Amino acid sequence: MRLIRGLAQLEPFKNGCVLTIGNFDGVHLGHRAVIKKLVSHGEALELPVVIMIFEPQPLEYFLKDNEPPRLMRLREKVIQFAALPVDNVLIVPFNRHFANYDAEQFIDDVLIKKLNIKHLVIGDDFHFGKARLGNFALLKEKGRVHGFTVEDTGSYQSSGLRVSSTLIRDALGAGNLAQAEQLLGRCYSVCGRVAHGDKRGRTIGFPTANIMMLRKNTPINGVFAVTMTGIDGLEIEGVANVGTRPTFDGSPKVILETHLFGFDREIYGRYVEVHFKQKIRDEMRFQSAEGLKTQIAQDVAETKKFFSALDTKFTAS
Repeated sequence: MRLIRGLAQLEPFKNGCVLTIGNFDGVHLGHRAVIKKLVSHGEALELPVVIMIFEPQPLEYFLKDNEPPRLMRLREKVIQFAALPVDNVLIVPFNRHFANYDAEQFIDDVLIKKLNIKHLVIGDDFHFGKARLGNFALLKEKGRVHGFTVEDTGSYQSSGLRVSSTLIRDALGAGNLAQAEQLLGRCYSVCGRVAHGDKRGRTIGFPTANIMMLRKNTPINGVFAVTMTGIDGLEIEGVANVGTRPTFDGSPKVILETHLFGFDREIYGRYVEVHFKQKIRDEMRFQSAEGLKTQIAQDVAETKKFFSALDTKFTAS
């Protein structure tokens, strides 16, 4: 898979391509259905598959600090795309210039001249260009003139629910990890490099592997039963806190702190993935470090009980 960072780096596809455009936040089951549909057209036309995404996402640009929580960072999104039959991912910087791009000019300059699209898959409610004047009808009209086809993505249902990034955010915010997993098609997870912290966890007997969330808003908050992968092929059970550590400093920076069971190795700098299995409780502020220590011990016990029940269930089945 090839990453194309910005329109300036884009060389025209001589024979054309098939394209879809969107945020693809979460790369959930609905997104995967769109990509599967696009791939089938690519194979039939013998053309490369291209996904165009925006960074930052448009609502992040327009709403600033009030944007909805992002399900995944750019790198996590690219990792998911790389596991799919996608040939090219075009990352378009969403800035003032792009927001003011005339819709017809965008179609002519980018979709036709640069990408040379032959088939486009988008939602019928897709809007683009200055004042959001570009839409599905305009693309269909342009397609008839310039010889490309446009197809509606349609909606993807799972157990009677229309799969969407918004619904997944709502499920995660409510602590309903099972529903989020159903809509994603996989367990919700966060990737990142293990960073040095202030070592306070060690002082109370619960050392943690820390990952900076590097986002303004997060879809999850609280204490969770988790597993960590990315270390020598292991899947290590543990308990994690996602939040601002109100007992100590209440920093505005959100941190993912994971205490791993039966694991005591230096893993600073390792790129790992933390998989969220069950919510234990909300994040709380304690009056003392001792009070926090007592609660963490209870969290560890409850988390181990959860994993033990899970193991028993799998053994029985």
